[in-house]
Amino acid sequence: MRLFLRAVEQCLRARSADAGPAARIGAVAFIHRFGSALNPHLHFHCVVLDGVFASAPAGVVVFHPAAGIDAQAIAAVQAKVRRRLLESFVRRGLHDSDAAHAMQAWQHGGGFSVDASVRIEAADRAGRERLLRYCARPPFALERLQQRDAEHLLYAAGKPGPGGSGAQLLTPLQLLDRLAALVPPPRVHRHRYFGVLAPHSPLRPAVTALAVPAATRAPAAPRPDPAPPAAEPAHHRAARYASSPAACPHR
Repeated sequence: MRLFLRAVEQCLRARSADAGPAARIGAVAFIHRFGSALNPHLHFHCVVLDGVFASAPAGVVVFHPAAGIDAQAIAAVQAKVRRRLLESFVRRGLHDSDAAHAMQAWQHGGGFSVDASVRIEAADRAGRERLLRYCARPPFALERLQQRDAEHLLYAAGKPGPGGSGAQLLTPLQLLDRLAALVPPPRVHRHRYFGVLAPHSPLRPAVTALAVPAATRAPAAPRPDPAPPAAEPAHHRAARYASSPAACPHR
């Protein structure tokens, strides 16, 4: 992931006017170990500011917006990441040089893909929230899980139709087996911060101070007391505890 974000940083720095070699990006990366059908699928989503920050006198920072981030620029990042990653595989003994050279010639990106089609405007707070919620979502959604009969559960497809996966018909034990395979390793963070947003970046306090506070809202009207919650279905409790073992009262 660091290799990928370094390539993104170089691309943005080269396309940001007056940005020096020390200018840094700001990014948040979300590691996903799952696909939409409860299948293992390791990939990551990165939310990257479309420009770079550079330090200025008096302890302030200057943002240099990037321009010309088109399909050609994204393809160049993809090609650079593929080349550097294959070189890393060879150095670590994971591939020999002949296999890496052959993978360089593969079509359709050689197994690598970069999608940068989503862009949120700076003033669109609701859009940023939707994007971050999508990136930080858990591996499954309880509202898509239904009990078909006493022995089977139905997990609805996240992307129905052509090109999407179909509904999954599972026994309760099969569901727990699928979820257990998606639990991340211990002490491994699912969200990581890079560049000026990294915890130890000297520019982070100045950059976060530039954030525009949310508009002040009028106090909401008092809500009536909620109705007592209905009993949670057993298959929902099992799925929730499998994804968060610490929440299980019987562990």
